[in-house]
Amino acid sequence: MTDWLPTTKKEVELRGWDCLDVILFSGDAYVDHPSFGAAVIGRVLEDEGLRVAIVPQPDWRGDYRDFKKLGTPRLFFGIAPGAMDSMVNHYTANRRLRSDDAYSPDRQPRLRPDYPSIVYACILKKLFPETPVVLGGIEASLRRLAHYDYWQNCLRPGILADSPADLLIYGMGEKPVRELVRKLREGIPFSQLKDIPQTAYLASHVEVSAGDIELFPFDECLKSKRKQAINFKTIEEESNRYHSSRIIQRTKQQAIVVNPPCPPMTEAELDASFDLPYTHMPHPKYAGKTIPAYEMIKFSVNIHRGCFGGCSFCTISAHQGKFITSRSRRSILGEIGRICKMPDFKGYISDLGGPSANMYQMRGKDESICRKCKKTSCTAPSVCKNLHADHAPLLDLYRTVRRMPAIKKVFIGSGIRYDLLLHAYTEKAWCQSAGEYMEELITHHVSGRLKVAPEHTEDGVLQMMRKPAFHQFEQFKLIFDRINRAKGLNLQLIPYFISSHPGCTENDMAELAVKTKKMHLLLEQVQDFTPTPMTLATEIYYTGLHPYTLQPVPCAKTQDEKLAQRIFFFWRLPEARKQILQILRRIKRSDLIAKIIGTVKK
Repeated sequence: MTDWLPTTKKEVELRGWDCLDVILFSGDAYVDHPSFGAAVIGRVLEDEGLRVAIVPQPDWRGDYRDFKKLGTPRLFFGIAPGAMDSMVNHYTANRRLRSDDAYSPDRQPRLRPDYPSIVYACILKKLFPETPVVLGGIEASLRRLAHYDYWQNCLRPGILADSPADLLIYGMGEKPVRELVRKLREGIPFSQLKDIPQTAYLASHVEVSAGDIELFPFDECLKSKRKQAINFKTIEEESNRYHSSRIIQRTKQQAIVVNPPCPPMTEAELDASFDLPYTHMPHPKYAGKTIPAYEMIKFSVNIHRGCFGGCSFCTISAHQGKFITSRSRRSILGEIGRICKMPDFKGYISDLGGPSANMYQMRGKDESICRKCKKTSCTAPSVCKNLHADHAPLLDLYRTVRRMPAIKKVFIGSGIRYDLLLHAYTEKAWCQSAGEYMEELITHHVSGRLKVAPEHTEDGVLQMMRKPAFHQFEQFKLIFDRINRAKGLNLQLIPYFISSHPGCTENDMAELAVKTKKMHLLLEQVQDFTPTPMTLATEIYYTGLHPYTLQPVPCAKTQDEKLAQRIFFFWRLPEARKQILQILRRIKRSDLIAKIIGTVKK
């Protein structure tokens, strides 16, 4: 039992502890694995020599006994609301309540509240008003400044205006939490911790210094969507810079201060995080129960952090940053070795990837250029000339793992960036390694279906998404089919598509139906766009303006508008054809009727 961080008073006593330094409250079940934020921060704090406990999914509706059972920590309470934003976890794109939760035992729903960052903090401050509370995790990270909340359908202030927490850590938290502990050890009072990188706090008075960026106040953004759009451009650019400014946004009588992020982790720092003594298993309290999110990743290995794709609908770069930090081969192979010793391991690694499958060890050729750059994407509108995009290190890693005696098969489940594979690099060796990578991937690392994400077919929509042109997907499919035939395989290519993305119209969806039907793609992996905080697409959806041009952008918002776009995914279904026919006639695209649904009797 002592292999895991304690979760009960009895487990604390088993360690011989009479008090705790930090108590973490998690919205997820406690899985001691580096893919679960509460486990990572718990292990980092433990590595700092602190006595740490985790209370997973505390009951917030009763007498608060879960919040009281471990007493008062010496340093602070920490809140890790979950690996997924609570509202995305709870609700569909149509704002309907989901019936299960992949991060809870046996998919049991409603074991966490909406907005646990707010609910847990309010309870803790009510019970322990003198003890500091620190927010972390993706929910707080992406809500650190004014943001549009799709589920409440309104603009909300930074989460510290609603949560009584004392400090917010955004992004990946290992470095800032270590710095927090260091300063507390130096005897600095918690109330004076105002300069820790990658943190945010609420202040009644702020001295604006040279180099600071002061955003339009929240109250002004409530009245002007244009000001909110301008703010977002600043926030996104600063979030993707190597050297960022301090950001200040006033909210009524107070101000939220966001300190610049820490520099990207080094390889050694990332290795140190992944090499902590995780059990890689759920806590024994879940014996006999299944935690689906864990089952999906239990035999997977994360090889890097960060993503420089900058897709307009994705939160990865906003949370992890665009700079890639890769683990060393030693650390990766060490984790695979530990997985091989797990009792139910059968020789199959489910994924060897990260936010993207093929960005391992990629960086700037001249990193001094990267340190000055504020672009949010290194691939849109085209692959950056300064990008060191050699696939050889990743190719070598795949082959090394594939040769390990205990390994039968290594699958790649992370998303493939085919624009990085098809780009015409001036370095011939990179073109060669990209070609070899595609053959290696398709021949040895596909479980039967390879998932890729073109997201759409139309150039205007793809540019809005910061995704590559559709002809690159068509080119990748030709290569996939050729290798498939040459190797005598029977693999499928499964593309992901999104409807109702800002800038997408019914006409665009009709063209998508024509092109995907022509390619004989029966679309399975499809979804409506869901606005989530701190993404470019969400700001466009809310403001109706593109933050970088301030030009208006059409957006499907009502259920009827969304359905009129989504229906084009299902042109092959008889029950969809009547509606598609009506839409095509309404938008004056009768020329596409025969191409989508065939000949129609008058």
